[in-house]
Amino acid sequence: MRKSGLLLLLLVLLSITIQTKNGKAQNIPDNLFRMAEGFVRIAEPGVFADTLGILGDVNAPGRYIVPRETKVHELLGYARGAVQQRNIVQNIDWSKLRVEITISKPNPSTGGRTSQTFSFQYNEQYPEEFTELSLGNDDIVSVEIKRKPAFVDWLRVVSSIVGTTATAIIVVDRLSQ
Repeated sequence: MRKSGLLLLLLVLLSITIQTKNGKAQNIPDNLFRMAEGFVRIAEPGVFADTLGILGDVNAPGRYIVPRETKVHELLGYARGAVQQRNIVQNIDWSKLRVEITISKPNPSTGGRTSQTFSFQYNEQYPEEFTELSLGNDDIVSVEIKRKPAFVDWLRVVSSIVGTTATAIIVVDRLSQ
């Protein structure tokens, strides 16, 4: 009896050792556990939830698990709002910025996606249909903050063109001598 119990334990341990390699089961892909790193869970466990993607000019882009019927402005709040694009040279006047939000929804009848774009000034009220639009599973929201180019932007473009042209002239002049 004791020998058969030890033999059974030995067989169980041997089968576990054969099935695992370096402490991981062989039949489970390595990337299975890393898939969930980019997800942010907002919905409480047990609540009906949708998985949405938000990308672009937001502080925390990624995939969000949110309660059903989440509105776009709530998702923007979960992503901690629009990025504040400030650099050393220039402070941006937020009242002059235009926000473009594109919502891409899956279309089961065509198998493709349909998109709807909302554009408004940053300091204006949100469009009415924008605040009433509920998001669904697998929707993608992209946010783009647009501004008119400032003098510094034009200077950067022109200086790079002038520098490249001057370098090309000098190289051609040296090669022709």
